[in-house]
This record gives sequence, structure tokens and C-alpha cells, in this order.
Amino acid sequence: MNLDSLRNYCLSLPGVSEDMPFGEETLVFRVKGKIFLLTPVESEYLRFNVKCDPDLAQQLREEYSFVQPGYHMSKKHWNTVLVENPVPESLLKTWIKHSYDLIVAGLPAKDRANLH
Repeated sequence: MNLDSLRNYCLSLPGVSEDMPFGEETLVFRVKGKIFLLTPVESEYLRFNVKCDPDLAQQLREEYSFVQPGYHMSKKHWNTVLVENPVPESLLKTWIKHSYDLIVAGLPAKDRANLH
């Protein structure tokens, strides 16, 4: 996965928008205004922050060396994924979708209904 495929996947999810509220170096993806993924635009390797269930977040950090506590984020609820070596795209998409789903689950019912 590279930045373009990451961007395309995120934007394919219902209700997703992108912006750069922290400056031109960080691309942010939101669903209904709530952030579910952040990634630097200029980086040698793809890396991104995603929200994660706290128990799963810890499990993933123990299982995969390229999953770390969220950089500049709540270490309990966010992971940083470093894609320096080949990682199955399906695995990355699963974690991105998990982050998206966590945010959607916290939205008001009317906003969730408008996503489908």
C-alpha cells in the first residue's frame, strides 16, 4: 500500500472527507467530521495513525513490530502503523476499516443512518 492507495481506500468508505487541519504535512480522513486516520504526506515510508479498541491495540502491538502506540495521540486508543516492509494490504485495510467503524459507532443515530 502506498499513499495513493491509502487515500483511495479511505475515500471509498461512506461519508469520508479529507483535509489538512494541522498543516500541509498531515493528511486527515474523517467521517462526519470525526477523525479516523492521519498520515504524513511526505515520508520515506507510509505510516498512519488509526483508532483501535484498547485491548486489540495492545494485542496488535505485541504481535506486529510495525504497530506502535499512536504517535502524538492517545496511546490507549490509537496505533501508528509503519509500512516500511511489505505488509498485506488486506491487513492494513482491516485496521483502517476498524478505525472507521469505531468512529461511526460513536456517531448519533441520524448520522449513522445517513451513511448508507
